[in-house]
Amino acid sequence: MRLHFFHVLAATTALLCTAIATAADITGAGATFPYPIYAKWADRYHKETGIRLNYQSIGSGGGIKQIKARTVDFGASDKPLTREEMEKDGLTQFPTVLGGVVPITNLEGIEEGQVKLTGKVLADIFLGKIKRWNDASIAALNEGIVLPASNIAIVHRADGSGTTFLFTDYLSKVSPEWKTKVGAATSVAWPTGTGGKGNEGVANFVKRIKNSIGYVEAAYVKQNKLHYVQLQNLAGHYVLPTEASFRASAANAEWDKDSGFYEILTDKPGSGSWPITGATFILMHKSQSKPAQAMQVLKFFEWAYAHGNDMALELDYIPLPDNLVALIKISWEANIKGKDGRAIYTVSE
Repeated sequence: MRLHFFHVLAATTALLCTAIATAADITGAGATFPYPIYAKWADRYHKETGIRLNYQSIGSGGGIKQIKARTVDFGASDKPLTREEMEKDGLTQFPTVLGGVVPITNLEGIEEGQVKLTGKVLADIFLGKIKRWNDASIAALNEGIVLPASNIAIVHRADGSGTTFLFTDYLSKVSPEWKTKVGAATSVAWPTGTGGKGNEGVANFVKRIKNSIGYVEAAYVKQNKLHYVQLQNLAGHYVLPTEASFRASAANAEWDKDSGFYEILTDKPGSGSWPITGATFILMHKSQSKPAQAMQVLKFFEWAYAHGNDMALELDYIPLPDNLVALIKISWEANIKGKDGRAIYTVSE
């Protein structure tokens, strides 16, 4: 009888420990832009703490919907919400890393970074106005390069996407026709092309389809060994998508203005700026019915800011500067609270 009691007690204790561990795990959903770094951070964090991050890479639109519905602990979006949008749904947001959106191609016999494009030409390609790679407007930018006399196969996102928002926001700034006919949003009515789901889907399509062009977050370029283009920036210089060019664009950010970290970094000034740069954001509810769970989310990102910079750089993301991380922690204390109105997170002295 005594032995049976201890067996039952041991089994009950094991189940209780499993339940506690599961309750501490973190759930998030949204942008595919930061998925590679979130996955890398999550793996290291689990090894150090035993806490898992279950992140669904479903696109920024899906992440916004899921956090509004409270089905996840946090949502993720590359399109920042305005202060009005956040106030409507009781949300707060903060950036995690910076990166670049990169036009990618599959052109036989042409090296990566060899083809030059201007913003207007890029817009005209995605508008379907420029149909062949050896079109005079592309050839004029690429003297000495033998461009194929082939139709351009356009690949774009099929899902609601912050990567698409950054790409179309840029095209809207450099092409009045794009702004009028298509505009900037996480989902747009594409004039032409094939849709892929997530950055992964666009990368896979471009790898398979000859003479294609698409756009992905920079980490996917390296992971999939894709060919990228040189892009003319606001200063008129042709630049490559590199850590230095992303940092040059990000240097224009004004994170300390009272906008809830709303900041768009496309088409910024500077001779070395990559023109399609952006931050990716985390969305959380201000009022938390499960404050301990919300604290687990903040602890994860606190750890990432402190220990994840080298991992970010390995994947071509740009870590946030220390002064911005300090502002983010202040915003956590000010905005994220339990039902009793008490701050969940306290900034360390």
